[in-house]
This record gives sequence, C-alpha cells and structure tokens, in this order.
Amino acid sequence: MRAAVIGAAGYAGGELLRLVLQHPEVDECIATSRSQAGVPVSEIHPGLATVTDARFAGLTPGEAAKGRDIVFLALEHGESSRVMGEILDQGPGLVVDLAADFRLQDGQLYAQHYGVHPAPDLVHLFRYALADVIGCDLRGARGLAAPGCFATAAQLALFPLRTLPLATPPSIFAVTGSTGAGVTPRSTTHHPARAHNLFAYGVMSHRHEAEVLEQWRGWIGQGEGGPRLMVHAGPFVRGIALTLHARLGSPDDGSVAQAFRDAYATKPMVRLLDSPPHLTHAIGTNLALISHAVSPDRTEIQVMVAIDNLIKGAGGQAIQALNLALGFPESTGLMTSSPYPS
Repeated sequence: MRAAVIGAAGYAGGELLRLVLQHPEVDECIATSRSQAGVPVSEIHPGLATVTDARFAGLTPGEAAKGRDIVFLALEHGESSRVMGEILDQGPGLVVDLAADFRLQDGQLYAQHYGVHPAPDLVHLFRYALADVIGCDLRGARGLAAPGCFATAAQLALFPLRTLPLATPPSIFAVTGSTGAGVTPRSTTHHPARAHNLFAYGVMSHRHEAEVLEQWRGWIGQGEGGPRLMVHAGPFVRGIALTLHARLGSPDDGSVAQAFRDAYATKPMVRLLDSPPHLTHAIGTNLALISHAVSPDRTEIQVMVAIDNLIKGAGGQAIQALNLALGFPESTGLMTSSPYPS
C-alpha cells in the first residue's frame, strides 16, 4: 500500500510515521510538513535514522493524497477540517485523522467544547475509531477519527462498567506527560515549569470529555449526564496514568471482574493485571494496561489504566484501527518491543 502522513513533524506524527514505515503492508510512505519541508526526517525524529533517509515533502494535503491508498493526518485541531475536502477529492482508499475534528457526531456537544464546526457536512464520513471497543465493526470504513489520548484511557476504564449498576457517575483522575501538549513550546510545557510540578488544567471543560460523554451515553442509552474527567500535567515526558472511581448500585457479586473479562478477553492490545499498572511498563507500546479493585464492602470500584499517549493514545491506535478497517490482523505492525527502563 502507498501511504501519506500529513503533518509528520510533531510528536504524534513522528510516532505514527515510525509505525507506518515499519508496517509490513505499507510499501511506500511520504511524510509532509509545512514547517520542515526539505529537512531530513531523521533530523527531526532521530529515532528514524535507521528506518528512512527521506526528507519532509512540502506538498499540499491534496497533492500528498493523490494516488494514496491511506492518508493519515496528524495536524492541529481545526486544520483537518480545512483541508479534508481537497484530500477526499483525490479519492484515497482510507483516511485516518488523529485530530478532534471528526470524533463527535453530536453537533451540540461539539459546539459546547470546540465552537462552530468548520466542516459539519463531512462528519458523517468518519467512524469513531476506539479500536479495542469497536473492533471488527470498523471493517470497511473509509474514514476513521482516532480518539484523543485522555479519552482512550478513560473509555477503556469505563467500557466494562456500562453493564453494571452504578450509584454515581464515575469520576476520572488522569495525569499526562509533556508530549501531550505538542511540539510547540508554551509556558506550561517549558521544562522549568513542568519538571518537579503537577497541576490541573482544562478544569470542568477538558475537550476530551466530549467524546467520553458521547460514547458513554451511547453505551448506556442515556442522553444526559455522565463521567467527569479531571486532567493534570505531570513532570514526565510521555504516558497517561488514569484512575477511575465509582460507587456501585448494589454490592458486587463477582460481576465487576466478569465485566472486565468479557470486555477484553479477546483484545490483543489490552492487558488485564492483578495489580495497579506502572506507567513505564506501557511506554513504547500500543498496550493498555488495566487493573481494577473493589472495596472491602463491595460497594465501590476503582479502575487504573496506563497507556503511552503518543502510541496507544495517537499513532498506535490509528494503525490498529487501520488494521481493523482493512481486514489485517489487529496487531499487525504493533508488536515491536520497547525499551525498559524508559
């Protein structure tokens, strides 16, 4: 297959490009970047020096999409909507967007968290690609909207709970590394502000909560309410550590453990653990490491998740969704080992 990665110079774009270049079904890949056109890919992503000697192309999105079987977009929010029309005009077989532009089908929920949608007539062309939940139902999709990193971790914690009686909406606390803020430096991502520090942001309004709410409401068949997502910036480079808490409507009779087994028993990219996952064990992989615990009186549940925000929360999940959409084995190109300690 012939692939293109548009916006490949960022952190998520770099990890996506690394996986695409090593995918056994991809024969050719071009990487574009407006800011780095003509620069060797390995100069921006040193880890790719042994994989490619190519340079970033300065092609327009439409030019990059021409004749491509797969087009990935790793652009800032809003940019995908602006260029999607010219990409689709080229007729690529599959388009995978890593931004938030096409994740939400509910226009009102989108407007509440993002404002007016710049291309609402294109939203219906995309499937929400939460690979470990939707699975083979992605087969045949022509447009995939990869979930956000916090949303991925939160939904994988939530999904088994959809069948359980809950007394209260779940509360979700999560911490992300500095790569979650992107490659462009800001005051909150500058090393002196981030190292040895921990702080909340997006308080009561983090954008990833929108997709969590939309999916949760669909799972349980209710149109209002839902989990609250409390996100924090941590003093590390990559990864998300997340903890969910909820009260059960009745004492657990073993249904909690069974719900997690039923949800993920056949999912190769999810590992159910007996103890809380360590973030460093997930870094460098496309795995979601999940454990849960029930209180001694069996009325409360706590779920813990660790993922790599740039792989499971971005490029890796995009590849996993691609595999499902095109009928390849789900873990194709995603089972490489990672360094430890990381």
